[in-house]
Amino acid sequence: MKKSITCRAVASGRRLVYSLITILVISALTGCVSEKCEKKEHHNKEAKQAKLMAEAKVSRADAEKTALAKAPNGTIKEGELEKEKGKLIWSFDITTPDTKDITEVNVDAITGDVVSVEKESAESEAKEAAGEKDKK
Repeated sequence: MKKSITCRAVASGRRLVYSLITILVISALTGCVSEKCEKKEHHNKEAKQAKLMAEAKVSRADAEKTALAKAPNGTIKEGELEKEKGKLIWSFDITTPDTKDITEVNVDAITGDVVSVEKESAESEAKEAAGEKDKK
């Protein structure tokens, strides 16, 4: 009688150990998969940027100078090359010392002309950034 209770306890312990090992393996694999997805997404973004850079005729440095002329005493917080409404543009978010607002300046990456200048409140900029994260 004592022997069968001991055997059941050992068998139960083994099942517990096997279950824990299975959970650990699944957790590790899930982590690897999401890490691979993030790396792939980052690589895709870099490849897309490289393709756009090859199309651009205006350098980032020249586009920055043009954009900063539209926001005196400004500092570029963020900038990227993107296609917007079928047009290749350099888009810059510029902060200025006298306000919390962000000035978004878009410069045509082919001609170097200013396409648009928009003032955005810090709150609307934060909402826009949060929306971009939700898309990912």
